Formats: sequence, structure tokens, C-alpha cells
Amino acid sequence: MQENCKRIFAIADLHLPGEKDKSMDIFGPHWEGHFEKIKADWALKVDDEDIVLIPGDISWAMTLEGALEDLFSIGELPGYKVLLRGNHDYWWSSISKLRSVLPDKMYAVQNDALLIGDYVICGSRGWAITEGETAEADKKIYERELMRMEMSLNRACAISGGRKMVAMIHFPPLDICGDDTPFTTLFEKYGVSCVVYGHLHDRGTSSAFYGMKNGIFYQLVSCDYLGFRLFELDVC
Repeated sequence: MQENCKRIFAIADLHLPGEKDKSMDIFGPHWEGHFEKIKADWALKVDDEDIVLIPGDISWAMTLEGALEDLFSIGELPGYKVLLRGNHDYWWSSISKLRSVLPDKMYAVQNDALLIGDYVICGSRGWAITEGETAEADKKIYERELMRMEMSLNRACAISGGRKMVAMIHFPPLDICGDDTPFTTLFEKYGVSCVVYGHLHDRGTSSAFYGMKNGIFYQLVSCDYLGFRLFELDVC
């Protein structure tokens, strides 16, 4: 793996059209041509040895074959690209099949971790527990995601060699009041330096926590929240 990558960026919720040819314009005029805006900013900021984290909701496609065009479009952009599954990434099923078709310098994290230059990248999708009929099912998924996150963190510690650990999670890691959760407890236990997450849009971003908490930097990186520009992490 390439050593001494210069910088690390993040952007989530690209929601590329996939086989559905689904436009995001229905969610507001600011989404018009959103991937073109992202690509333009990406090209200005990212060099070939930089890293871009993409924590989930990458493509609307329902199958891996349907997502290939979107994945290849991302793959054409500069830098190392590290993907995490989001709740809308239904095309992401078999990790071995996904990894077999990813373009050069594009990686998918699932129950493991990735060493790139000065950083160790890990993560899991996470989940949210809602009230009502789905609460029990949500709780099971949440607990499973906690297990997957710890598997990834364990692997990250095993390969870190003292390098800084960066975690991705799709769902918000803190609750709507900015209070700790079992996920933040794991991040603190394993010495994570910073956490990037997505999932929140529009009015939902009002509950987003960003900044330092208990020695860890948290940042929401949903693309619309960022104005369709990449966020550069200061983890040096």
C-alpha cells in the first residue's frame, strides 16, 4: 500500500442514479447536477496520493451490476477511495464480489480495516432505533452493527502500528442531543482520532454533532450538508 498519503477528505450520501436513473432534483433545486459539483471540487482538491472516505449511500442501484457505472465514475477521480455501506446501498451484498470489481485504488470496508499511508480506516454502517412496530427489529440490527464496528476496530488496532485511526459510520454516532452512545463508547475504547458520518439531510442536520467530544473529532459529511464540497480532515 502507498506510504505517506498527504491528506484525507470525506463526503457521504452521493446518491448516484445507478440503474434507476433516479435524479436527486426532486429533493430540491440545490441537488441539480450535484455530482458534477462534487467532481469539480474533488478535482481541485484531491491529488493522486490523497484519501477520500465515502461513508455510505453511494448509489440507488439495486444490484451490483447496476451500481458499476456509478462506482467506475467515482473510480475515475483522483486519490484512494474508501467505501462504506449505507442504508440505501442495496446493491452491496457479497463483499468478495464487490471487491473483485472495484477499480484500482478503490476499497470497501466491511468487518475489517484498511491501512493506507499514515492512516488506518475502519467502520460499520451503524443504525438507528425508532419507536413503534420496528423498534425490536431496529434493536437487533443496531446490536449487530455494534459487533461489526468492534470487529473493524479490533482489526484496525492490530494493523495500526501507532498510526492514527479514522472511523466511518453511516448513521449518526451520537444521539440527537449530542450525547454518548454505545458507538462512541467503542470509539473511545479503541482510541479513534476522528469519525465521519452521513445519513442526515435538510432539517435533519440541525441535530448533527460536529467538533471534539472526549478527545474524538466528529463531522457530518453528507454531500448536501457540505454544499457538495469535500471536507478535509485535520488528523495530522
